[in-house]
Amino acid sequence: MSRNRVLATATAGMLLTGALTACSGSGGDADGPVTIKLLEYQEPRAKVVKALIPEFERAMAKQGRKIKVELVADTLTDEQFHTKITQQLHSGTAPDVLDMGGSNVTGLAGAGYLLKLDDYLDKWDGWGQYYTSAKEAARQPDGGFYSIPHEASLQSLFYRKDVLQRLGVDTSQPRTWDELIGRLKKVKAKTGEAPIVIPAGTAWGGGTWTEGFLPLVAGTGSTFYDAKSKKWTLKSKGLSATFGLYDELIKAGLLPVRDLQNPNPWEPTKYKNFVKGTLPVSAQGSWGWKFDWGPEGAAPIENLREKVATWDYPALVPGTKPYSISGGGYGYSVNAHAKNPDAAVELAKWLSSGTPLAKQLVTVGAVSPRKGLSGTAPYKNEPSLLDAERKLPGSILPPRGDGEDQVSQAVQSATGKMLSGRADGGQAAAAFAKEAKELLGDNRAAE
Repeated sequence: MSRNRVLATATAGMLLTGALTACSGSGGDADGPVTIKLLEYQEPRAKVVKALIPEFERAMAKQGRKIKVELVADTLTDEQFHTKITQQLHSGTAPDVLDMGGSNVTGLAGAGYLLKLDDYLDKWDGWGQYYTSAKEAARQPDGGFYSIPHEASLQSLFYRKDVLQRLGVDTSQPRTWDELIGRLKKVKAKTGEAPIVIPAGTAWGGGTWTEGFLPLVAGTGSTFYDAKSKKWTLKSKGLSATFGLYDELIKAGLLPVRDLQNPNPWEPTKYKNFVKGTLPVSAQGSWGWKFDWGPEGAAPIENLREKVATWDYPALVPGTKPYSISGGGYGYSVNAHAKNPDAAVELAKWLSSGTPLAKQLVTVGAVSPRKGLSGTAPYKNEPSLLDAERKLPGSILPPRGDGEDQVSQAVQSATGKMLSGRADGGQAAAAFAKEAKELLGDNRAAE
């Protein structure tokens, strides 16, 4: 299950100021008191930011700047948030600073609702501390930046080292998928259960794309999306190899096919069988250390760090090597019609630096998108996140571009056909190419 889904469905019992119907910033000119409104639509994020706001106001006061921040909070799902904020930006009633994921930024920036931040970032020393992968994940199709990322993620294969060791299965980094499949077959022979989960099919929704298929195809070396032409290549050796891997895992009984076809497939796989140890390998993001299996997660694993470790994704095609996938996370964007954009950007930069950033990262289980936080509490006390950050500079940034939602839909459909036995790897690849082209149109499909 994705971090966003977990956060979006968190229990809303906290008293928060404001409501999502609040209008854009008010009060003051450049020299007088300024009020800006900050939007948080997920409870854990709102809770930590609420405690940080007074610190920001005091920091600005020491600089002689009177900036008041009003927290606008409303616990919403991702879909509810997207609908609501789009309506409010269109009507001119949206808050000044918006905390949201990159998929929202792309569409809203393209519609002209967000402030381009390049001039601010060029003058900010902190921007030079960001990892290249974090910057590139935040860069928009026009080459500009419309958000300041305050988290990153790393996707890899999580495994139950206690279970594999007990079964006598090698736990060293597998170099190739053939090597890993050999180990998985040993597990299956001893337990009779499917030993690995990689999101697939339509029941997992967008996770089939972002947490399942995309991390696999991104490491094959084949061009999937070309940023220059802004087109998707729908047939390649990498795509064939990726569909072929799903096919091999399904036919060998290594994927939990029935669970993947049922509603909420993450529950019996990641939240039940991985926790029990009967399904010991799971494709997962670094947020899993907190929001899936951490002490306050959806399905806590006692002594988590003693029982669970990670592998890089093994090489799928000849000539490649094991890798991890880097991903973006949430970032602070500024309403293009904010009355006090300088103050709004100042808040976004402050929240994306030092101790304020460290506190947010630990709260949401995210990796730092910038250098220099490894010695800052409480982030410095999270060895799993620090280890993921060390891998970030050498990780692969997956291809993302215009038409991604349509490609995701075609991937879900094609892998769903494989789960139901209606297609093998080759047939699924062909079905994907056909559907994706129909959905994208000739202007966005290179094939």
